Amino acid sequence: MSAAAPASALPDLPAVRRWLGFGAMCLGMFMAVLDIQVVATSLPAIRDALSLPAEAMSWIQTAYLIAEVVAIPLTGLLTRALGLRALFALAVSAFTLASLGCAASTGFTGLVAARVAQGFFGGMLIPLVFSAVFLLFPPRLQGFATTLAGMLAVLAPTIGPVVGGWITQTASWHWLFLVNVAPGILAGALGLAMLAREPGERALLRNLDLAGLALLAACLASLQIGLKEAPARGWLAVPVLALLAGSALAGALFVRRMLGGSTPLIQLRTFRDRGFAIGCALSFLLGMGLYGSVYLMPVFLAFVRGQGPLAIGRVMLVTGIAQLINSPIAVALERRGSARLLSCAGFALFALGFGLSAFATPETDFDGMFWPQLMRGGAIMLCLLPPTRLALGALPPEAVPDASGLFNLMRNLGGAIGIALVDTVIFDRAPVHAEALTQRLLAGDASAAALVGLPPEAVSGAVKLPLDPSVEAFVRPLVEKAALVQSINEAWLLLAVVTMAGCALALLAPAARPAPAAETPARRPAALLGE
Repeated sequence: MSAAAPASALPDLPAVRRWLGFGAMCLGMFMAVLDIQVVATSLPAIRDALSLPAEAMSWIQTAYLIAEVVAIPLTGLLTRALGLRALFALAVSAFTLASLGCAASTGFTGLVAARVAQGFFGGMLIPLVFSAVFLLFPPRLQGFATTLAGMLAVLAPTIGPVVGGWITQTASWHWLFLVNVAPGILAGALGLAMLAREPGERALLRNLDLAGLALLAACLASLQIGLKEAPARGWLAVPVLALLAGSALAGALFVRRMLGGSTPLIQLRTFRDRGFAIGCALSFLLGMGLYGSVYLMPVFLAFVRGQGPLAIGRVMLVTGIAQLINSPIAVALERRGSARLLSCAGFALFALGFGLSAFATPETDFDGMFWPQLMRGGAIMLCLLPPTRLALGALPPEAVPDASGLFNLMRNLGGAIGIALVDTVIFDRAPVHAEALTQRLLAGDASAAALVGLPPEAVSGAVKLPLDPSVEAFVRPLVEKAALVQSINEAWLLLAVVTMAGCALALLAPAARPAPAAETPARRPAALLGE
């Protein structure tokens, strides 16, 4: 495995101090990722407590996600301007204060404003951690550090339903946000004490491209809102088309401005590196699969099986446990094997797990979900570690902060698009399946009766119309539930096809990544690491 950073870039710091600083960063990132899922599972409780209208509820989550996707690509520039230590301390402190603001909110406006601040500063914590992997550690430790960061990043959504359900059932909704306070204070204090101080390039802030920032915010916010509205309104609805067109236009203007400017907000030229471009594409596909599955399972367990948040979280723990068990294996393989082949194997196993989930019935529960979850959980680290190496491993240290922001942004965008596609399948296909099942039942199809949960003898020959109202009231929910299961199965198949594409994509990556040029004392990572 090729080196990700030259040994001369390493600091003369005690290993304990380096790991404690990195651990503080991982803790902050974990809380930011966990917050998304914890709040998502408990939105009804927040809505009831604040007496919010139903249509306002989703904006509590959307406000966070929009601010997050805007912040992620800016993290590279802010890292260069402020330094890793200062930016981490600022981000985790502001995230903690925003969490207090959320808990103290008494109405919709105050809560959404605090969620925007939470999302913006929480969004910085993820790319900061992945940058630190390649700036703080020698090549022999980067695989382990990436595993630790990646494990926490993908474990948080898995245990989120358990944590959110437990808080909702045992305490008030305020504790959904107050749980961030103590870890946030600890992470901030530990990061300031352990990470090395660096001067930063303050001139970058004085020359900040505000027009470019506005274009970036418009592009990502319009895209996020358009993807949120498309499944319910329809992809061809005028508001949706306007949002997506506005996002495309702002994005095109932003790219043109970044490629033509002398001090761009984001270094888009990094995409010229084939390994980085393919690694980002794999990160995008991982986001589609990861966020799509974390969304699909609660939908099935809540609306088909009728389970609450805590019970849903217990079922979904299988994925997290499988991930934890497989992490040491993934680290060992990543150190010795080909990043291309490991990525290919990981996405193949990920796709197989999705494919096996596509055969659910209305009776499927923990046992039926066990093996697909086991496969997906075992695949996650193989879908994260090698693509991270492909994307960031051969870049010079000064390019890593910007590249890490783009790499993590692709995963979030993949998740947003994946959820929108999953929702579209469910919205569009469930009524089609319900109508087809209804016609089969009316025609006396015994297999259709078994599919919706009726005894075969309940259907003997064609049914005469009109139906008895009591019979229709009994059968309709069964038909709708079976149709929902069929549409969810199709959504699983969609994710399987998408993630299988990652296998072919991984094989297009460079066979071996060259190490970056030797580090010189003038480069900023030396200051960053305390040399």
